[in-house]
Amino acid sequence: MDDTGRIRRPLTPTARRIVFGPPAPGPSELLLVTWVDRAHLVMLAEQGIVHRAAAAALLVEIEHLRAVGFAPLEGAEARRGRYLLYEDWLAARLGDRTAGILRTGRSRNDLNATVLRLRLRPPVERLLTETLRLQAVLLAGARRHARTVMPGYTHYQPAVPTTYGHHLGGVARAVDRDLEALGAASAGLDACPLGAGTGYGSAMPIAPARTAALLGFERPEPHALDAVASRDVVLRLLAAAAVFGVTASRLAADLLEHVQGRSARAAGAFVAAATAMHATPFANSVAVGTEGCAGTVETLEATADCAALLRLVVAGAQPRPGAMLARAAAGQTTATAAAERLVIEEGMSFREAHRLVGQLLTEADRRSSATPVVPQERWNGGEPTARRSSQTPVVPEDRRKLADGLDPAAVAGTARFGGGPGGPSALDDLRRRRATVAGETAGRVRRWRRADTDLAAAVAAVIESPGPAPSRPVMLTEAGRRP
Repeated sequence: MDDTGRIRRPLTPTARRIVFGPPAPGPSELLLVTWVDRAHLVMLAEQGIVHRAAAAALLVEIEHLRAVGFAPLEGAEARRGRYLLYEDWLAARLGDRTAGILRTGRSRNDLNATVLRLRLRPPVERLLTETLRLQAVLLAGARRHARTVMPGYTHYQPAVPTTYGHHLGGVARAVDRDLEALGAASAGLDACPLGAGTGYGSAMPIAPARTAALLGFERPEPHALDAVASRDVVLRLLAAAAVFGVTASRLAADLLEHVQGRSARAAGAFVAAATAMHATPFANSVAVGTEGCAGTVETLEATADCAALLRLVVAGAQPRPGAMLARAAAGQTTATAAAERLVIEEGMSFREAHRLVGQLLTEADRRSSATPVVPQERWNGGEPTARRSSQTPVVPEDRRKLADGLDPAAVAGTARFGGGPGGPSALDDLRRRRATVAGETAGRVRRWRRADTDLAAAVAAVIESPGPAPSRPVMLTEAGRRP
C-alpha cells in the first residue's frame, strides 16, 4: 500500500517508469545516496540528536547493502522511486521508527542536490585531467617544433611562413583559457548543500560543516534556498565544456573526425539545461534539479573523450619537415615579407608594395605556364569565351628578383613582433598557469579521497562504540520515540 499520509493511490506503471525511472535501483546511484546517509547518521549521532545505537543499527544495514552491491533490492518494484525502495527495505529490517531517523534534519531536496555534486566529481576530475594532459602535449610539441617551418593559412590558403610549434602554441593558449574556465566551474563542487533541508534550514542542531567534511566538501553552503534551488554548477560546467568543445573541434578540423561531432555535445547540453532552468521559480523543482541536469555526466565524459583523442593524435603526429617547408615555398608564403621589404627599404606604402608583389607573382605564374593565354571564362550572350589579359603587369627589371633570399624559414624567424613565431616564447607562462589548475585539481581530488577514509573510520566508530550517554538530551531514542 503506497500511503504517504497524503497520497494513497500509486502511480500507473507507465507514469511510475517515467517519473521514477527503471524498476530496479541502480547500484551506482544508491552508492551515492548511502554515502550521504552514512555521513548524516554519523553527524546525528555525534550531535546527540539520535541515539548512537539506533544510528549504529542503520549503519550496519547500510554497510551490508553496499558490501553486497545492493543485491537484496534487485528485482524489487520501485513503486515510489529508488530511494524509497531502499528506505522501505531498511524499515522492513529495523522498523519504521528506526529507518525514519534518516529523515531527521534533512529533506530529499538537499539530499538530491548533494548527490548531484557527488555524481559530478568523477567526470569533472576526468575532464580536467584529460584537458591538462592535452595541454602538456601541446606545450611539449610547441617547444619541440619551434623551428619546424610550415605554411600558415588564412582563408584556407597558404599565406605566410610559420612553424608547427607556433601553431601548437596558439592552440595551447586557447586551451589555457578553457582550463581556467573549467577550473573555476569545478570550484562549484566545493560547497555541500546537505543541511539546507527543503531550502529553509532546520531547527535541529545539525552540524553541516561536519557532514561537509565527511563527504569531502570544503565547506557547507551558507544559504539554504540557494543550496537547493540552484543548479548553476551544471550550467557553468557545461558552458566551460562547450567552449572547450569549440576549441577541440577547430583543432580536430585538421586532425580527427571523431572529435568534430562529439565535441558539439556540450553545446547542445548547455542549451538544453539553460532552457529547462530558464524562468523557473527560485526553489526546488523537477525542471531544474532533474530535467536541467539530465545528461550532464555523459556530456562531460564525452568532452573528456575529445581531449583524450586529441592528446593521442597530437602526441603521435610525426611532422615531415621537408614536405612542410616545400609546401610553404610552393605556396609563395614569402610574398608578404617581400612587400614588407619594399616598405622598409624603399619607403613604399604597404598597399603599393602589396600590389607590386602581386604583379611579380602574376608574371611568374605566366612565365611558368605553357600558354600565354589567361584561361578566364566569361559569359557573353550565353557563350563562354577565352580572352588574353589586358592588364599584363609591367614590372621593373631591378625588382624582378625582389624575393631572392627570402626563404620561408628565415621569414618565420624574423616575425618577432605581435606574437609571431620569431618572438619571445610565451610557453613558460602557460606552463605556470597549467600548474596552478593542476595543483587545484589535485588538491580537490585528494580531499575527496581523504574523505572516503575519514567517513569509513567515523562509521566504524559509531558501529563499534555506542559510547556513554550524550551530554545533551537525546532527541530520539533507539525506538525513535521522544524521551
